[in-house]
Amino acid sequence: MKTTIKMLFRISVFLIAILSPFHLIAQKVVELSLEESLRYALENNVDAKNAQLEVLISKGIIGENRAAGLPQITGSFEMTKNLQPPLLILPAEAGSVIGGGNGDPDQGSGPSDITVIPFAVNYQSSLAFNLEQMIFNGSYFVGLKAAKTLKSLTEFDRLKTEIEVKEAVKKAYYTVLINEERKLLVEANLERVKALLKETEELYNVGFVEKLDVSRVKVQTNNLISEQEKIKAALDISKEILKIQMGMPLSVDIQISSRLSDLEALGDMNSLLAENGSKRVEIDQITTNLDLVRLDLKNNQVQYIPNISAFGTFQRVTGAQALNTIFDSQRWFSSSFVGLRMSIPIFDGLRKSYRIQQNRVQLRQLENQRFFVEENVELEKFQSRTNLVNSIRTLEVQKENRELAMEVFNMTKIKYSEGVGSNLEVVEADSALKEAETNYFSALYDALIAKVDLEKALGIL
Repeated sequence: MKTTIKMLFRISVFLIAILSPFHLIAQKVVELSLEESLRYALENNVDAKNAQLEVLISKGIIGENRAAGLPQITGSFEMTKNLQPPLLILPAEAGSVIGGGNGDPDQGSGPSDITVIPFAVNYQSSLAFNLEQMIFNGSYFVGLKAAKTLKSLTEFDRLKTEIEVKEAVKKAYYTVLINEERKLLVEANLERVKALLKETEELYNVGFVEKLDVSRVKVQTNNLISEQEKIKAALDISKEILKIQMGMPLSVDIQISSRLSDLEALGDMNSLLAENGSKRVEIDQITTNLDLVRLDLKNNQVQYIPNISAFGTFQRVTGAQALNTIFDSQRWFSSSFVGLRMSIPIFDGLRKSYRIQQNRVQLRQLENQRFFVEENVELEKFQSRTNLVNSIRTLEVQKENRELAMEVFNMTKIKYSEGVGSNLEVVEADSALKEAETNYFSALYDALIAKVDLEKALGIL
């Protein structure tokens, strides 16, 4: 009994912990690396999900085309009440032979030279089953191949969509990463300037510096505070953009687990420049479209060939003058037939001929488009390589400038602390350092974006 009470107590504590507001808030914070962001986006991005659904649709199209070659069976049931039954009008002499009467049967009178006989009973019903089986149809076999080719095209479309999603997520992730580093940088700069302001105010209080020196550092401090707010807003916006690209709910808070030091290795960028790349999915898309047009051309050509199909019908019919007797078993009669049908195209106003002409022109258009895309792919590779080379060079220069600016600031700060330098020199050195750091991060962002562009151009994104 005591064991049961302890177990229930532990379960209650566990449930309270799960349902507590603190736990719910914590659950909404997601820490993501770059690879985790990419995997999440491929599963949750709207465009990626729709591309995957298109593949499923293409599989359904293959099944639909295959079903056309299987037996087609239909059933029908019909119930008819003849309000005015159809009539058979015969010469009057025939009435005595078949037992009819003169005149309209509803009116009981009519011309004396004719006999009018009802041609149907009041109630009629029929139950029929029809079977049709295609024996030969050239369009059917072409259609099966076209459906499979269409599935290949949707696969290539899905790959292209995933590449675009990866590109967008990577660029958005790098933007968040750069903004976080800039935020940390501004906070460090602000702490450094605040320390300088405190030191300058102390020197002013003992009469070693002027009021102008204090004001100059205060202006620098206020500017950094303003910049800090701007970067914080930019960081929040970049996170929202990343969540949109990933397909993540905006209510979820995300944290970036990757570090800039893991991504700024120049060796990786230089090795990328030596890559030859692989075949671009855009070429596969156009090649597949060419195959589809060729199949459409073949489909229009085979329509000149006759189609052959077999058919059969089994039918049970009944009839009665009164509704309550129509379903009596002895009133039902069977009939059936089978046959072979050949449909021979003779003349359609040259419609197929015009379609064939259109297909041949479309093939030429797609050949031109494939050549144009291939040339543009080569141009894109050249431009992306050139941009990455320039970005690497700029990054190396800005990295050196940042180190030099930091060295100048430290030396100026030491001189100022020892009384052999001016406050103005420190403020100017700090401004130069801030500008160098800003330029460095801008160059790093450009290099990362250029790296993504080259990966896409090489077909290895």
